[in-house]
Amino acid sequence: MANDTQQRILEACSICIARDGVRGMRVQDVCKQAGISTGLVYYHFTDRDGLLAATLEYVNTDSVAMRGEPAPGGNDSHAVLRELLLAEIQDDESVRAKSIVWNEIRAIAVFEPPLATHLAASTAAWQSHVAELVKGHTGGPTGQCQDTALLLTSLVEGLSSRWLSNQLDTVAARAALERGFEAILPAHG
Repeated sequence: MANDTQQRILEACSICIARDGVRGMRVQDVCKQAGISTGLVYYHFTDRDGLLAATLEYVNTDSVAMRGEPAPGGNDSHAVLRELLLAEIQDDESVRAKSIVWNEIRAIAVFEPPLATHLAASTAAWQSHVAELVKGHTGGPTGQCQDTALLLTSLVEGLSSRWLSNQLDTVAARAALERGFEAILPAHG
C-alpha cells in the first residue's frame, strides 16, 4: 500500500513539474493530482527536497525501464548506444515530460545543494552505463571511455535543453545528436 501511494505521489509530482516547472510546483498541487492529503507527502518524503530527490530517482528509474536493457550477446554496442542516446529526444509526451523534470531539477540544483548531490549521483549512474557501452564498442581504457561518456551525455543534455525550449525541433535535435555522436564515437571504433 505504501509503495502504491509513493508511486502515485511521484507520478503526480513529475506531472506537476512537467506542467509548471520546479519553481511553480506546489506540494498542494501534487496532493490534488495524486488524490491524497498533504500529510501523506510529508510522511513519505519528509520535505519538498526529499520529494524532488525521489521524483528525480523515479523519472530516471522509469526511463531506464522504458528503454529496457539490450539482450546479452550479439549486440552492436555502437548501435545500442546510438539508440539509447536518441531515445532521450523524441516526439513522445512521456519522454518530453521526463526530460522537462530532469532539466528542471538540474537547473534548480544550482541553488539547492541537497538536490545537486542527488543529481550528481543520477548523472554518474547514467554516465557509467554509457561508458560501459563505449568500452564495449572501442575496447579502450576505462578512463578514455569515461571521458567519451562525459562528452556524449553532455551533448544529449545540451541538445535536450534546446529541444525543450523550442530552439530546435525534434528532427533537428536528433540530427545534431547523430552528427555529434558519430564525431565523438565513429562507427568503426
